[in-house]
Amino acid sequence: MQPIKNYFEEAMKAGASDLHLVGGDKPVLRIDGNLKNIEDEPIFSEELEKAIYTLLDTDRKKAFEENLELDFGLEIAETRFRVNLHRQNGTIGLAARVIPKDIPTPQDLRFEPQLLEATNYMDGLILIVGPTGHGKSTTLATMINEINKNRKSHIITIEDPIEFVFKEDKSLIEQREVGIDTKSFSEALKHVLRQDPNVILIGEMRDLETISIALTAAETGHLVLSTLHASSAAEAIERIIDVFDGPQQKQIMIQLASVLRVVVTQQLLPTLEGTRVAAREILVNSPAVANMIKESNVAQIYSAIQTGVKNGMQSMENSIKNLLKEGIIGADVAEKRMLKHKQI
Repeated sequence: MQPIKNYFEEAMKAGASDLHLVGGDKPVLRIDGNLKNIEDEPIFSEELEKAIYTLLDTDRKKAFEENLELDFGLEIAETRFRVNLHRQNGTIGLAARVIPKDIPTPQDLRFEPQLLEATNYMDGLILIVGPTGHGKSTTLATMINEINKNRKSHIITIEDPIEFVFKEDKSLIEQREVGIDTKSFSEALKHVLRQDPNVILIGEMRDLETISIALTAAETGHLVLSTLHASSAAEAIERIIDVFDGPQQKQIMIQLASVLRVVVTQQLLPTLEGTRVAAREILVNSPAVANMIKESNVAQIYSAIQTGVKNGMQSMENSIKNLLKEGIIGADVAEKRMLKHKQI
């Protein structure tokens, strides 16, 4: 195989979103959502493992050997990658996400007015949800950068690993990486309120403790932004509530109804030009929605989104229809995605 850094450089040159190197398989790039082989021959597992180990320091080697999984950030030729190492079928595997050098602007990402307005909130919880690889982290980074450019805030990010590196403008920004600067999201959050933050970015709300502290932070006058794996706003709300035991759920419903500001569900669709564009469902926590959360009527939230246009809400179906109307996506893509969303 060629030097391992060449594969990362190839991903940059090709404009790929992801690089996959798996022992016994051909190296693969994901470009505009599609997989593409970049060599005709598979990589020998032994060679790949030796090459990957040249990217790791002693602590990371030890962590990978103990856990058989490792997430870390890597910089090559001034470009950052979010890397995952794993084992599969007895061989090593690497998946690397390319992090763009420049943080996109709201215009680049076609932010809706309500999504841009959300960067002006001073407190509460903003959630960006959707499947893996559909731009949640990029959307969050753009929102954080808007805050950075427009007001003086102390911003603390907790990430695993750090993806976009922010350049301070009006704000003071601290970026903490799980495994290097802190042991876990929950450990970092236990102490973050003593660090005088205005804005807290949590890379992902993964467990009960992280979710609980995030809600408390949002309740005590901080703006909290985070991601969650869910296919809709209603599912995201259900997932947060279901993390807690039965007796706690009523309290959590009341707390969530109070602190939630916006839930954005995002999916990337292939465009007619061969790139990808975000379609978004936007839920704004209006008084009616807050009451639905308090009363555990989460099933009614989809109807609230459909009728909440005056409050800045948008259904996924209407977002896709607008992209079709503007000639950005094709009718086949629109039809498939709207059918899939209805099935969810």
